[in-house]
Amino acid sequence: MHYLCSSIGPGIVSLTMIIAKFRIFRSKQTNLTKIMSKTHVNKRKIFNDPVYGFVSIPDERIFDIIEHPVFQRLRRIKQLGLAHMVYPGALHTRFHHSLGTMHLMTRAIAELRLKGFAIGKEEQHAAETAMLLHDVGHGPYSHALEHSIVNHVSHEKISLWFMQYLNNEFNGSLQMALAIFGDRYEKHFLHKLISSQFDMDRLDYLKRDSFFTGVSEGTINYERLLNMLQISGDEPVIEYKGIYSVEKFITARRIMYWQVYLHKTVLVAEYMAIHLLKRAKWLAMNGEPLRAATPALQFFLENDIDEAHFVKDPSVLETFALLDDYDIYTSLKLWMQHPDKVLSHLSKAVVNRRLFRIEMQNEPFHQDKIDTIREATKRKYHLSDEETDYFVFFEKTANYTYHPGADNINILMKDGTVKDITEVSDQLNINLLSKPTTKYFLCYPKDVLRDASAG
Repeated sequence: MHYLCSSIGPGIVSLTMIIAKFRIFRSKQTNLTKIMSKTHVNKRKIFNDPVYGFVSIPDERIFDIIEHPVFQRLRRIKQLGLAHMVYPGALHTRFHHSLGTMHLMTRAIAELRLKGFAIGKEEQHAAETAMLLHDVGHGPYSHALEHSIVNHVSHEKISLWFMQYLNNEFNGSLQMALAIFGDRYEKHFLHKLISSQFDMDRLDYLKRDSFFTGVSEGTINYERLLNMLQISGDEPVIEYKGIYSVEKFITARRIMYWQVYLHKTVLVAEYMAIHLLKRAKWLAMNGEPLRAATPALQFFLENDIDEAHFVKDPSVLETFALLDDYDIYTSLKLWMQHPDKVLSHLSKAVVNRRLFRIEMQNEPFHQDKIDTIREATKRKYHLSDEETDYFVFFEKTANYTYHPGADNINILMKDGTVKDITEVSDQLNINLLSKPTTKYFLCYPKDVLRDASAG
């Protein structure tokens, strides 16, 4: 071939090479078109969830939201804060949980459609989006941050602001999701599936948290509950056949609260973190230099940020979006060497799990006992009265297992009537359920008064 082309002149050789290159280009272009087409189709991803198995992301618009940095931040925030200090497996994230709730919303809507309830594709997309983003406003260590470095700004409000931000980012495509999230959409039951005493949020966190902590008493039969889901009077209800699964759901929630979420060691770790961050903020606002890990954390330590700041200045929300567990934990490691003895002692205690003693009881502690422990702590660590407040603190915590009258869990009876679960259950004690369980706790360093519990 080379000999032939040489004999008939260089012009033909050039033409032959051009044709060959063009054919190669066309071939590559065709392959590229196929690849691009496959990539487009591939935007409908699946992920392998340890709780539910393989789960599909409903559509590419939701996939784009998941890929956004605001949502990806949830990978870096643990679902249960400091609970891993008691349950080492509790290292799952808000990202896990949010994807799980979205999956359950998809399942719930599919079940309702099978039973004849009209839910359009756009309504489904909006409900799934709102469910996906319901926790997007959580900060690192969740409630510890809400009560320390920001001025009582709830994660629910921050979630709403993030949804509004994403709505602008995605050209207004989250309008219906925002309406459902804020309970302003005509189909009220969609909001109730996101936020009520029986919602996809609780279904997922009970199932997921019991799985990762290993607390089997918290396991629920979420599939049975979803299969029994109905709508009556624009409210989600459970068919009478599912009453025992509802009883198990309520019982599991009670067990998980007192065995995991409000476990006494989890409580003392969380409150030590709250006091530690409050001390860091007090130092920063009083001109004390802090070797904080990131500019984002430094910003919230040096400024008294409340709701008005978030509303008036978009950069505050953007700065909040940079905060995650790593900011806090890295700072704790740096603060272990800080010259302020309160900050350094608390930082070492949390990082190395040298937690304070916690006593918990059903009645408030006598002031005499508190004063005795405060005085002993003050002497041992050479503290001022103000500094002692960070080492000795007493609080109370309360929890409703079930709150009749507020987003009831309703049962659809065989005759078509609807009744609250406590009216038809022969297992649930209404007097126990309707009253908050309140417990008081007192925390102080273990080496201060080892026999204080006997005093």
